Amino acid sequence: MKLDPFYLIVDSTAWIGRLVPLGVKLVQLRVKEMDQTGLRSEIRTAKAICADHGCQLIVNDHWRLAIEEDCDFIHLGQEDLAAADLAAIRRAGLKLGLSTHDHAELETALAAGPDYIALGPVYPTILKKMKWAPQGLDRIGEWKRRAEPLPLVAIGGLNPDRLDGVFSAGADSAAVVTDITLNPDPEARTREWLRRTAPWR
Repeated sequence: MKLDPFYLIVDSTAWIGRLVPLGVKLVQLRVKEMDQTGLRSEIRTAKAICADHGCQLIVNDHWRLAIEEDCDFIHLGQEDLAAADLAAIRRAGLKLGLSTHDHAELETALAAGPDYIALGPVYPTILKKMKWAPQGLDRIGEWKRRAEPLPLVAIGGLNPDRLDGVFSAGADSAAVVTDITLNPDPEARTREWLRRTAPWR
């Protein structure tokens, strides 16, 4: 499986509606605090927008709703993985991405048979408080060797100027949240990410 090198992560369909039409081909909808009715509506809307623009939607955490709404890709953190019904996920035909932050989590993730592995934080990140130190570029190379042939997603503190190093170290895709959503001009920053990731597309 090949992932687009530009992996956008946003917390609402409002962002998906703004940024996916610019040419984004891989987006994760990561909604943390919302009731089931609202989540279902967000997933349906995101799915429709992505279908219109040829973009792969990945639903974060909410695997039951993803199955019910006939999505085809989910992403789970380690805690969510421990509580998930992997057999049900596989029966539904969903592809699966998993987060990792250390060697133990990598072993757990690989044992689950995912479709890609994510490693983070590569650099210091302001998105959320992390108990893990920044992983650095060498860890990307190590993870890539351990996870092959699975695609490896790098996440945490990434910006366009760090992309060459991340991809040269072995990442297949670079995930971004705040470098775009906190930018004064998110659309322009998205176009820059699209341009700077083009050589790896």
